[in-house]
Amino acid sequence: MKTITLGTENAYKKRRKSAWKQLKNQKYLYYMSIPFVLWVFVFQYLPLWGWTMAFQKYKPGIGFFDQKWVGFEHFRTLFRDEHFYQVLRNTLAMSFMGLIAGFIVPVIFALLLNEVRVQSMKRFVQTVSYLPHFVSWVVAAGIVSKMLSTDGGVINDILLGLNIVDQPVQFMAQGHLFWGIVTGADIWKETGWNAIIYLAAISGIGPELYEAARVDGASRLRQMWHITLPGIRPTIIVLLIMSIGHLLGTGFEKQFLLGNHLVIDYSEVLDLYALNYGLAMGRYSFGTAINIFNSVISLMLLFAANGVFKRFTNESIM
Repeated sequence: MKTITLGTENAYKKRRKSAWKQLKNQKYLYYMSIPFVLWVFVFQYLPLWGWTMAFQKYKPGIGFFDQKWVGFEHFRTLFRDEHFYQVLRNTLAMSFMGLIAGFIVPVIFALLLNEVRVQSMKRFVQTVSYLPHFVSWVVAAGIVSKMLSTDGGVINDILLGLNIVDQPVQFMAQGHLFWGIVTGADIWKETGWNAIIYLAAISGIGPELYEAARVDGASRLRQMWHITLPGIRPTIIVLLIMSIGHLLGTGFEKQFLLGNHLVIDYSEVLDLYALNYGLAMGRYSFGTAINIFNSVISLMLLFAANGVFKRFTNESIM
Protein backbone atom coordinates (compact mmCIF):
# COMPACT_ATOMS: atom_id res chain seq x y z
CA MET A 1 0.00 0.00 0.00
CA LYS A 2 2.84 2.38 0.87
CA THR A 3 4.56 1.62 -2.45
CA ILE A 4 1.37 2.38 -4.36
CA THR A 5 0.93 5.68 -2.49
CA LEU A 6 4.52 6.73 -3.20
CA GLY A 7 4.09 5.80 -6.88
CA THR A 8 0.91 7.87 -7.11
CA GLU A 9 2.57 10.88 -5.48
CA ASN A 10 5.57 10.61 -7.81
CA ALA A 11 3.30 10.42 -10.84
CA TYR A 12 1.37 13.48 -9.63
CA LYS A 13 4.58 15.45 -9.07
CA LYS A 14 5.83 14.44 -12.49
CA ARG A 15 2.61 15.61 -14.20
CA ARG A 16 2.66 18.87 -12.26
CA LYS A 17 6.28 19.49 -13.20
CA SER A 18 5.50 18.72 -16.84
CA ALA A 19 2.51 21.08 -16.83
CA TRP A 20 4.57 23.86 -15.24
CA LYS A 21 7.33 23.34 -17.81
CA GLN A 22 4.83 23.48 -20.66
CA LEU A 23 3.28 26.64 -19.19
CA LYS A 24 6.72 28.23 -18.95
CA ASN A 25 7.62 27.31 -22.53
CA GLN A 26 4.37 28.75 -23.88
CA LYS A 27 4.21 31.83 -21.64
CA TYR A 28 4.19 34.25 -24.58
CA LEU A 29 1.12 32.55 -26.04
CA TYR A 30 -0.64 33.00 -22.70
CA TYR A 31 0.42 36.63 -22.58
CA MET A 32 -1.08 37.14 -26.04
CA SER A 33 -4.38 35.61 -24.91
CA ILE A 34 -4.81 37.97 -21.93
CA PRO A 35 -6.52 40.81 -23.91
CA PHE A 36 -9.03 38.36 -25.38
CA VAL A 37 -9.76 36.79 -21.98
CA LEU A 38 -10.35 40.28 -20.56
CA TRP A 39 -12.61 41.13 -23.50
CA VAL A 40 -14.72 38.00 -22.92
CA PHE A 41 -14.93 38.72 -19.19
CA VAL A 42 -15.92 42.38 -19.63
CA PHE A 43 -18.46 41.92 -22.43
CA GLN A 44 -19.77 38.39 -21.79
CA TYR A 45 -19.60 37.66 -18.05
CA LEU A 46 -19.67 41.04 -16.35
CA PRO A 47 -23.07 41.95 -17.88
CA LEU A 48 -24.57 38.89 -16.14
CA TRP A 49 -24.76 41.13 -13.08
CA GLY A 50 -27.70 42.76 -14.84
CA TRP A 51 -29.69 39.54 -14.49
CA THR A 52 -30.50 40.65 -10.94
CA MET A 53 -33.02 43.07 -12.50
CA ALA A 54 -35.27 40.11 -13.33
CA PHE A 55 -35.81 39.56 -9.58
CA GLN A 56 -36.45 43.21 -8.80
CA LYS A 57 -39.08 45.79 -9.62
CA TYR A 58 -36.32 47.76 -11.27
CA LYS A 59 -36.59 51.54 -11.50
CA PRO A 60 -33.81 53.58 -13.18
CA GLY A 61 -32.04 56.11 -11.01
CA ILE A 62 -32.44 54.13 -7.80
CA GLY A 63 -29.48 52.44 -6.12
CA PHE A 64 -29.06 48.68 -6.29
CA PHE A 65 -29.81 48.10 -2.60
CA ASP A 66 -32.83 50.40 -2.73
CA GLN A 67 -34.61 48.39 -5.44
CA LYS A 68 -37.68 46.39 -4.49
CA TRP A 69 -37.08 42.63 -4.71
CA VAL A 70 -40.02 40.62 -6.11
CA GLY A 71 -38.48 37.16 -6.55
CA PHE A 72 -39.91 35.18 -9.48
CA GLU A 73 -42.91 37.46 -10.02
CA HIS A 74 -41.81 38.48 -13.53
CA PHE A 75 -41.30 34.85 -14.54
CA ARG A 76 -44.79 33.99 -13.31
CA THR A 77 -46.16 36.89 -15.35
CA LEU A 78 -44.25 35.63 -18.37
CA PHE A 79 -45.58 32.07 -18.15
CA ARG A 80 -49.16 33.26 -17.62
CA ASP A 81 -49.10 35.37 -20.77
CA GLU A 82 -50.79 33.50 -23.66
CA HIS A 83 -49.01 35.73 -26.17
CA PHE A 84 -45.68 34.40 -24.87
CA TYR A 85 -46.52 30.88 -26.09
CA GLN A 86 -47.41 32.17 -29.54
CA VAL A 87 -44.07 33.97 -29.69
CA LEU A 88 -42.31 30.82 -28.45
CA ARG A 89 -44.03 28.82 -31.21
CA ASN A 90 -42.77 31.25 -33.85
CA THR A 91 -39.26 31.19 -32.42
CA LEU A 92 -39.07 27.40 -32.29
CA ALA A 93 -40.59 26.96 -35.76
CA MET A 94 -38.20 29.37 -37.48
CA SER A 95 -35.27 28.08 -35.44
CA PHE A 96 -35.90 24.44 -36.37
CA MET A 97 -36.42 25.31 -40.02
CA GLY A 98 -33.27 27.40 -40.02
CA LEU A 99 -31.33 24.68 -38.20
CA ILE A 100 -32.29 21.92 -40.64
CA ALA A 101 -31.91 23.97 -43.82
CA GLY A 102 -28.91 25.93 -42.55
CA PHE A 103 -27.16 22.68 -41.65
CA ILE A 104 -27.95 20.52 -44.68
CA VAL A 105 -27.66 23.08 -47.49
CA PRO A 106 -24.08 24.31 -46.66
CA VAL A 107 -22.84 20.72 -46.36
CA ILE A 108 -24.30 19.77 -49.75
CA PHE A 109 -22.99 23.00 -51.27
CA ALA A 110 -19.48 22.34 -49.91
CA LEU A 111 -19.53 18.75 -51.22
CA LEU A 112 -20.62 19.85 -54.69
CA LEU A 113 -18.18 22.76 -54.79
CA ASN A 114 -15.35 20.42 -53.83
CA GLU A 115 -16.09 18.35 -56.94
CA VAL A 116 -15.51 21.31 -59.27
CA ARG A 117 -12.16 20.69 -60.90
CA VAL A 118 -11.76 24.04 -62.70
CA GLN A 119 -10.15 26.15 -59.98
CA SER A 120 -11.07 29.52 -61.49
CA MET A 121 -14.72 28.49 -61.65
CA LYS A 122 -14.58 27.12 -58.11
CA ARG A 123 -13.13 30.36 -56.73
CA PHE A 124 -15.69 32.44 -58.61
CA VAL A 125 -18.66 30.42 -57.31
CA GLN A 126 -17.32 30.45 -53.75
CA THR A 127 -16.74 34.21 -53.81
CA VAL A 128 -20.20 34.95 -55.20
CA SER A 129 -21.84 32.60 -52.69
CA TYR A 130 -20.39 34.16 -49.55
CA LEU A 131 -20.67 37.83 -50.63
CA PRO A 132 -24.27 38.13 -49.28
CA HIS A 133 -22.92 37.40 -45.80
CA PHE A 134 -21.25 40.81 -45.77
CA VAL A 135 -24.46 42.59 -46.74
CA SER A 136 -26.40 43.95 -43.77
CA TRP A 137 -29.86 42.56 -43.09
CA VAL A 138 -31.29 46.01 -43.86
CA VAL A 139 -30.09 45.74 -47.46
CA ALA A 140 -30.79 41.99 -47.69
CA ALA A 141 -34.36 42.45 -46.46
CA GLY A 142 -34.89 45.17 -49.06
CA ILE A 143 -33.66 42.84 -51.82
CA VAL A 144 -35.90 39.99 -50.63
CA SER A 145 -38.94 42.28 -50.35
CA LYS A 146 -38.34 43.64 -53.85
CA MET A 147 -37.96 40.15 -55.33
CA LEU A 148 -41.25 39.06 -53.73
CA SER A 149 -43.08 42.28 -54.54
CA THR A 150 -46.33 42.22 -56.52
CA ASP A 151 -45.10 45.20 -58.53
CA GLY A 152 -42.25 44.01 -60.73
CA GLY A 153 -40.97 41.34 -58.34
CA VAL A 154 -38.81 38.70 -60.03
CA ILE A 155 -40.56 35.75 -58.34
CA ASN A 156 -44.04 36.90 -59.35
CA ASP A 157 -42.85 37.64 -62.90
CA ILE A 158 -41.54 34.08 -63.20
CA LEU A 159 -44.72 32.55 -61.76
CA LEU A 160 -46.88 34.62 -64.10
CA GLY A 161 -44.64 33.89 -67.09
CA LEU A 162 -44.91 30.14 -66.49
CA ASN A 163 -48.68 30.40 -65.94
CA ILE A 164 -48.35 28.90 -62.48
CA VAL A 165 -50.53 31.66 -61.00
CA ASP A 166 -53.16 33.91 -62.56
CA GLN A 167 -52.34 37.00 -60.49
CA PRO A 168 -49.37 38.20 -58.41
CA VAL A 169 -49.00 36.48 -55.05
CA GLN A 170 -48.79 38.76 -52.01
CA PHE A 171 -45.98 36.87 -50.30
CA MET A 172 -45.30 39.52 -47.67
CA ALA A 173 -48.93 39.70 -46.56
CA GLN A 174 -49.54 35.99 -45.89
CA GLY A 175 -48.50 34.82 -42.44
CA HIS A 176 -48.28 31.13 -43.30
CA LEU A 177 -45.56 31.95 -45.85
CA PHE A 178 -43.45 34.08 -43.52
CA TRP A 179 -41.46 31.25 -41.91
CA GLY A 180 -40.46 29.91 -45.33
CA ILE A 181 -39.48 33.38 -46.56
CA VAL A 182 -37.25 33.99 -43.54
CA THR A 183 -35.63 30.55 -43.87
CA GLY A 184 -35.04 31.01 -47.59
CA ALA A 185 -33.55 34.48 -47.08
CA ASP A 186 -31.23 33.14 -44.39
CA ILE A 187 -30.07 30.30 -46.65
CA TRP A 188 -29.34 32.70 -49.50
CA LYS A 189 -27.39 35.01 -47.21
CA GLU A 190 -25.37 32.53 -45.14
CA THR A 191 -24.89 29.31 -47.16
CA GLY A 192 -21.65 30.36 -48.83
CA TRP A 193 -20.16 31.64 -45.59
CA ASN A 194 -21.16 28.55 -43.59
CA ALA A 195 -19.71 26.29 -46.28
CA ILE A 196 -16.20 27.74 -45.83
CA ILE A 197 -15.48 25.71 -42.70
CA TYR A 198 -16.66 22.51 -44.38
CA LEU A 199 -14.42 23.21 -47.38
CA ALA A 200 -11.51 23.77 -44.98
CA ALA A 201 -12.25 20.41 -43.32
CA ILE A 202 -12.46 18.70 -46.71
CA SER A 203 -9.07 20.11 -47.70
CA GLY A 204 -7.57 18.27 -44.70
CA ILE A 205 -8.57 14.85 -46.04
CA GLY A 206 -5.59 12.99 -47.49
CA PRO A 207 -5.61 12.77 -51.33
CA GLU A 208 -4.26 9.22 -51.12
CA LEU A 209 -7.68 8.08 -49.89
CA TYR A 210 -9.31 9.33 -53.08
CA GLU A 211 -6.58 7.79 -55.21
CA ALA A 212 -7.08 4.41 -53.55
CA ALA A 213 -10.84 4.69 -54.03
CA ARG A 214 -10.42 5.50 -57.73
CA VAL A 215 -8.13 2.49 -58.16
CA ASP A 216 -10.87 0.34 -56.63
CA GLY A 217 -13.34 1.74 -59.15
CA ALA A 218 -15.32 4.01 -56.83
CA SER A 219 -17.35 6.71 -58.56
CA ARG A 220 -17.19 10.33 -57.46
CA LEU A 221 -20.50 9.90 -55.67
CA ARG A 222 -19.11 6.89 -53.79
CA GLN A 223 -15.97 8.82 -52.88
CA MET A 224 -18.12 11.64 -51.58
CA TRP A 225 -20.24 9.27 -49.47
CA HIS A 226 -17.50 7.00 -48.09
CA ILE A 227 -14.52 9.39 -47.83
CA THR A 228 -15.54 13.05 -47.81
CA LEU A 229 -18.55 12.84 -45.49
CA PRO A 230 -16.84 10.60 -42.88
CA GLY A 231 -13.78 12.87 -43.07
CA ILE A 232 -15.74 15.97 -42.09
CA ARG A 233 -18.10 14.23 -39.64
CA PRO A 234 -16.41 15.67 -36.51
CA THR A 235 -16.73 19.20 -37.93
CA ILE A 236 -20.38 18.63 -38.84
CA ILE A 237 -21.24 17.33 -35.37
CA VAL A 238 -19.46 20.13 -33.51
CA LEU A 239 -21.21 22.81 -35.59
CA LEU A 240 -24.54 21.03 -35.20
CA ILE A 241 -24.19 20.94 -31.41
CA MET A 242 -23.35 24.64 -31.34
CA SER A 243 -26.31 25.42 -33.60
CA ILE A 244 -28.67 23.52 -31.30
CA GLY A 245 -27.32 25.55 -28.38
CA HIS A 246 -28.37 28.72 -30.22
CA LEU A 247 -31.75 27.33 -31.20
CA LEU A 248 -33.76 30.04 -29.43
CA GLY A 249 -31.30 32.74 -30.46
CA THR A 250 -32.78 33.10 -33.92
CA GLY A 251 -32.23 36.86 -33.69
CA PHE A 252 -34.71 39.55 -34.54
CA GLU A 253 -33.21 41.42 -37.51
CA LYS A 254 -34.79 39.17 -40.15
CA GLN A 255 -38.18 39.12 -38.47
CA PHE A 256 -38.15 42.84 -37.67
CA LEU A 257 -37.19 43.92 -41.19
CA LEU A 258 -39.27 41.42 -43.19
CA GLY A 259 -42.30 41.42 -40.92
CA ASN A 260 -45.28 43.77 -40.91
CA HIS A 261 -48.57 44.15 -39.06
CA LEU A 262 -50.28 41.68 -41.43
CA VAL A 263 -48.00 38.79 -40.45
CA ILE A 264 -47.17 39.76 -36.87
CA ASP A 265 -48.79 36.59 -35.51
CA TYR A 266 -46.08 34.62 -37.34
CA SER A 267 -43.14 37.04 -37.30
CA GLU A 268 -42.77 37.97 -33.63
CA VAL A 269 -40.00 36.04 -31.85
CA LEU A 270 -38.64 36.09 -28.30
CA ASP A 271 -36.14 38.88 -28.91
CA LEU A 272 -38.82 41.08 -30.45
CA TYR A 273 -41.18 40.18 -27.62
CA ALA A 274 -38.55 41.31 -25.09
CA LEU A 275 -38.00 44.51 -27.05
CA ASN A 276 -41.69 45.39 -27.53
CA TYR A 277 -43.10 44.34 -24.17
CA GLY A 278 -39.99 44.91 -22.08
CA LEU A 279 -37.67 47.75 -23.05
CA ALA A 280 -40.15 49.71 -25.19
CA MET A 281 -42.66 49.82 -22.31
CA GLY A 282 -40.07 50.54 -19.64
CA ARG A 283 -40.48 47.06 -18.14
CA TYR A 284 -36.76 46.40 -17.83
CA SER A 285 -37.18 43.61 -15.29
CA PHE A 286 -39.70 41.78 -17.48
CA GLY A 287 -37.43 42.06 -20.53
CA THR A 288 -34.52 40.70 -18.49
CA ALA A 289 -36.66 37.74 -17.38
CA ILE A 290 -37.38 36.90 -21.02
CA ASN A 291 -33.68 36.96 -21.87
CA ILE A 292 -32.85 34.78 -18.86
CA PHE A 293 -35.43 32.23 -20.02
CA ASN A 294 -33.86 32.30 -23.48
CA SER A 295 -30.33 31.81 -22.12
CA VAL A 296 -31.22 29.03 -19.69
CA ILE A 297 -33.13 27.01 -22.31
CA SER A 298 -30.27 27.48 -24.80
CA LEU A 299 -27.76 26.25 -22.21
CA MET A 300 -29.90 23.20 -21.46
CA LEU A 301 -30.22 22.39 -25.16
CA LEU A 302 -26.46 22.73 -25.59
CA PHE A 303 -25.67 20.29 -22.77
CA ALA A 304 -28.40 17.87 -23.89
CA ALA A 305 -27.21 17.85 -27.52
CA ASN A 306 -23.59 17.48 -26.43
CA GLY A 307 -24.49 14.55 -24.16
CA VAL A 308 -26.47 12.75 -26.86
CA PHE A 309 -23.75 13.10 -29.49
CA LYS A 310 -21.05 12.18 -26.99
CA ARG A 311 -22.87 8.97 -26.11
CA PHE A 312 -23.70 7.82 -29.63
CA THR A 313 -20.85 9.27 -31.75
CA ASN A 314 -18.07 9.92 -29.20
CA GLU A 315 -17.92 13.50 -30.51
CA SER A 316 -18.16 16.37 -28.04
CA ILE A 317 -17.35 20.06 -27.62
CA MET A 318 -16.85 19.80 -23.85
